[in-house]
Amino acid sequence: MILSIDTCLAASSVAILDGDTVRAARSEPMTRGHQERIAVIAREVATEAGVKFAGLTRIAVTVGPGSFTGLRVGLSFAKGLATALSIPCVGVNTLEALAASAPRENGVSGFVAGVLDAKMDQVYLQVFDGGTALMAPDALEVGVAAARLAELWSGGPATLVGSGAPLVAEVLPGATVLTPAFADPVAIARLAAARPVPTHSPRPLYLRAPYAVAPAA
Repeated sequence: MILSIDTCLAASSVAILDGDTVRAARSEPMTRGHQERIAVIAREVATEAGVKFAGLTRIAVTVGPGSFTGLRVGLSFAKGLATALSIPCVGVNTLEALAASAPRENGVSGFVAGVLDAKMDQVYLQVFDGGTALMAPDALEVGVAAARLAELWSGGPATLVGSGAPLVAEVLPGATVLTPAFADPVAIARLAAARPVPTHSPRPLYLRAPYAVAPAA
């Protein structure tokens, strides 16, 4: 039984997956305050599912890219809970979580890209075809990301998912553009369920250094 946790984007999200059955799931939209809410939501979702934390076998957590503060909140909570329960903690990157959140045709995902607006004329990008990653997650200038999409796309239906999707959509005519504010926590749990037992704790996925301006002298 898997508990998934996501605080990387504009929500605190939790789901409990029991095999193929979704026992409970909730996403509470927010851009700040994840630290105060995530443990409360996890307890409430577990109660709704009729599950005790001791009955969990795995924790899934998003590791970024996303809010620097948010992803650390989710990681800390997930790793602490996994350690207390002596169960594995599996990291899932936000871009693959967004891609996996896209609707599937006949149960099969086609050409899907997770795209987040990284500001400063950049996006975070990862591209998948049939669930297989065609590239590692990367931070790219918008023009470079559009060129990468055009290079990897072999024709046919395409889906772009995330806040950065509209910034690169022109390069794929007819692509479905979805701009959810956060990933589906059930999709995160399913991705983690398919992973082997990790050999180490998940680490934050920072695709670029935090933007900061030095104070004036």
